[in-house]
Amino acid sequence: MTHNRNFSAWFLMLPALVLLFGFTYLPTIKTLWYSFFVNVPGVQPQASLDNYRYLFDDEVLWQVLKNNIIYTAITVPTSIILALLMALWVNAKLRGRGILRLAYFTPTILPMIAVANIWLFFYSPEIGLLNQLLAFFGYDGYNWLGDPNLALYSLMAMTVWKEAGFFMIFYLAALQNINTTLYQACAIEGAGRCYQFRRVVFPLLMPTTLFVLVNAVLNAFKLVDHLFILTKGGPNNASNLLLYYIYETAFSFLDNSYAAVLTVVMLLILLVLAVVQFGVLEKRVHYR
Repeated sequence: MTHNRNFSAWFLMLPALVLLFGFTYLPTIKTLWYSFFVNVPGVQPQASLDNYRYLFDDEVLWQVLKNNIIYTAITVPTSIILALLMALWVNAKLRGRGILRLAYFTPTILPMIAVANIWLFFYSPEIGLLNQLLAFFGYDGYNWLGDPNLALYSLMAMTVWKEAGFFMIFYLAALQNINTTLYQACAIEGAGRCYQFRRVVFPLLMPTTLFVLVNAVLNAFKLVDHLFILTKGGPNNASNLLLYYIYETAFSFLDNSYAAVLTVVMLLILLVLAVVQFGVLEKRVHYR
C-alpha cells in the first residue's frame, strides 16, 4: 500500500520534475560545460581556462560587481523598510484605506517597460518632471541618467518605487494574520506601540521578512529591462549590472563562452547568498 502511494506521488510530480530539470538544471549544467571552452571564429571550440583567467583582468566585471553590491546594499533594505512602514500604515483604521493600498500597489502591476518609460520622462534633462520642479524652485537641473555619479542612484530610486509596494502586500497579509489577542494583552500590560512592535509584531513578521529578503536580493541580480530602456549600462558602465553585462557579452559581443563564465560567477554569488540567508538568517526566524 505504501509502495503504491509513493509511486503515485512520484508519478504526479513527474511533469513538474521534467520541467524543472529541462528549464533549470539542464541549462545550468550546459552553461558550466560551455564555460570551459573558448570560441574561435572558423574553428571548433577549444577546451581552455583562458576565460576564467581573464576574469581577474576584466575591469568591466569588477565595475559591474561593485555597482551590483552598491545597488543591492541600498535598494534591498530601503525597499523592505518602506514596505513595512507602508503596511503598518494601511493596516491601521483610517479613512480611504482601500484607495491608499491600491495607490501603493499600482507600481507593481505596471509592466516593467512601462515603468522604465515613465521614469525616463521624469529623468529627461530638458523636459523631465524632476528638472522642471527644480527649475520652479530656482535650482539648476541635472542630467540624471547621463551623469556617472547619478545614473546608478537614479536607477535605484525607480527600483525602490516599484518594489516597495510589492513587498508591502506580503507584510500586510502577515499583519492581518497576527492574533488580535496579542495586542489586547500588550494593552493590558501597558506596553507602548514601540515596545509592542519590537517585542511582538516584528518577531512574528520574521518569516515574511526572510521571504521578502530572498526575493529582493534575487531581484537585485535580475535587473535587465529597466537598464535596457534607461541607460544601457552607461555612461561608461556607471550603471551597468552583472546580468546586463552577461546579456551584452552574449548577444551584443556574441562571446557565448565568456558569457557562460560570467553566468557561473553570478550563480556562485547567488549560491553564497542563499547559504547565508537560509543557513544563518533562517535560524533566527521565529515560526509559529
